Amino acid sequence: MKIKAAVVREKAGPFRIEELDLDEPREDEVLVRVVGCGICHTDLVARDQYQPAPLPAVFGHEGSGVVEKTGSRVTKVKPGDHVVLSYLSCGVCALCKQGLPTYCSDFLGCNFSAARSDGTPTMHKNGEVIHGVFFGQSSFATYALATERNVAKVRKDVPLEVLGPLGCGVQTGAGGVINALRPRAGSSIAIFGTGSVGVSAILGAVVCGCTPIIAVDINPERLRLAREFGATFAIDSDKTDPVEEILKITGTGVEYSLECVGIPKVLRQAVDALGRAGLCGLIGVAPMGSEVSLDMHSILNGRTVRGIVEGDSIPDIFIPQLIELYRQGRYPFDRMIKFYPLDQINRAVEDTEKGRVLKAVVRP
Repeated sequence: MKIKAAVVREKAGPFRIEELDLDEPREDEVLVRVVGCGICHTDLVARDQYQPAPLPAVFGHEGSGVVEKTGSRVTKVKPGDHVVLSYLSCGVCALCKQGLPTYCSDFLGCNFSAARSDGTPTMHKNGEVIHGVFFGQSSFATYALATERNVAKVRKDVPLEVLGPLGCGVQTGAGGVINALRPRAGSSIAIFGTGSVGVSAILGAVVCGCTPIIAVDINPERLRLAREFGATFAIDSDKTDPVEEILKITGTGVEYSLECVGIPKVLRQAVDALGRAGLCGLIGVAPMGSEVSLDMHSILNGRTVRGIVEGDSIPDIFIPQLIELYRQGRYPFDRMIKFYPLDQINRAVEDTEKGRVLKAVVRP
């Protein structure tokens, strides 16, 4: 079938709206009419080839939409269902079978190979292969092909166009706190980086009852917004030492911290800001091969550093939970969103990169 999609043809190149041919769904696939797709840092990492993905390609991995067709073996959803598209996992490795799909042994292959598991493409243009299947979807398009494994069915009485970011960025930040760190009510937490993932984490800390909730960033406007979303303190790390400020606020350091930007210096600060027996989560994506230096004596005193992918989230379970919190007014993630038409995706990307918007969502 004919679709329109945003195609990247060269490293760090612009998104070009082109007409492509999309395959019909195979027996385990789901055809989704996309109503909205969030722009995530990972899309730009792939565009710029910091995480290599074949080009030309269609990115986009925070899609939401309506099921149009399903393959013969699909039982989870049917035409007309509302869905959020999320990351893809193999489902057969030991970690997937243990209920840890975010740490799937073939996570990179499933999400960055830009082809089906058998190596075949899903999109063409006049005989040219256009690489798709990005995170099992490639949702910067009017239609996307996903698999039964990476679609999460959602209720129909919430605005579908705002739900796409739940599939990656929002569940990453929220799940980083709620699922991975699991702070008890009244515990202290510092969030380093207050973009959309960091603000999602702040909202998660509010849900968990954390106090104080300390936001750290170098962007004064984002720090102001972090306060609006529930942070009790905001530290401009471009003007002051965040570790010293956190020690002043808490006396002993925070019980939990979360690094959301993927910068070695910031991870060191997030670890140094911990009190004894504190736990630091790393969810920021750094270029491959990035290294960090930590004080071994500090780690010896019960401090833990752990990586977190996709917020330790099982989308079929966690996305509906976040939607219920949203319906109750306890998780107002939609306040981060600004909408753009798909043909203005380059403007949306620029606004995202320059910090003018927390979460841009493009609508076909």
